[in-house]
Amino acid sequence: MYKIILAFALLSITACGHSGSKNKTMTLEQAVNKTKRASKNKARDQYRNPVETLKFFEVEPDMTIVEVSPGRGWYTEILGPYLKDSGTLYLTLFSDKSERSYAAPSNKAVKEMTSNKRNFGKVIYTTLEAPNEIGPVAPDGTADRVLTFRNVHSWAKTGHGVKAFKAFYKALKPGGILGVVEHREPSNRKIDPNLRSGYMQEKQVIKIAKDAGFKLVAKSDINANPKDTADHVGGVWALPPSLRNKEKNKQKYLDIGESDRMTLKFVKP
Repeated sequence: MYKIILAFALLSITACGHSGSKNKTMTLEQAVNKTKRASKNKARDQYRNPVETLKFFEVEPDMTIVEVSPGRGWYTEILGPYLKDSGTLYLTLFSDKSERSYAAPSNKAVKEMTSNKRNFGKVIYTTLEAPNEIGPVAPDGTADRVLTFRNVHSWAKTGHGVKAFKAFYKALKPGGILGVVEHREPSNRKIDPNLRSGYMQEKQVIKIAKDAGFKLVAKSDINANPKDTADHVGGVWALPPSLRNKEKNKQKYLDIGESDRMTLKFVKP
């Protein structure tokens, strides 16, 4: 009888242990829908599709993730809680010496957000700002995923796209994935080498990635927006959330919504 009781007790302890471990593992759906996210950020889910996008990039909660140039932390607000218990999050911020007017406020916003250790786990800051400070974005060969959202045009227009992607390549483990979301220009247009519109063609981004050593694994239209003609006065920033043209044609741009975006998955062989 004693052995039976002891066995039952051990089974109960084991079951409780598994249950506790399971409860600590947050799903992407929970990270998006049940964590304390800013309401203005949640309003953009319809355009940015975070659950579907992160699943496409095969993100898991025990991974080391590099989010490149997080802006004011739209994706950081999801990734931080998701990785808190088992993973590690690297954030590549603007240089402290940056002359960009938005750099210091963006860095400050992200650092204030991630200072809340109840919601965010291990967060490490690195620097990426072309042309002078491009990596390392994480120690060589340590990252499972490198993710960049709507940033490639910024590096490409200064001629530093390949250099930035090579920094991502060095940070990733062999077999690691680079996930890219970028404003998409139709492929039948003449390419503007200055990228003044903020849009890029898929073939431009794919070439940069391949030149850095990556292999294209898959494309997705998760973040496609067929309403976006990608030919606006003021470029992509005419659309929300920027609304660069202010009241001029504001309703037109609100009706379009955020930009049409490519979603590309590359692997480090």
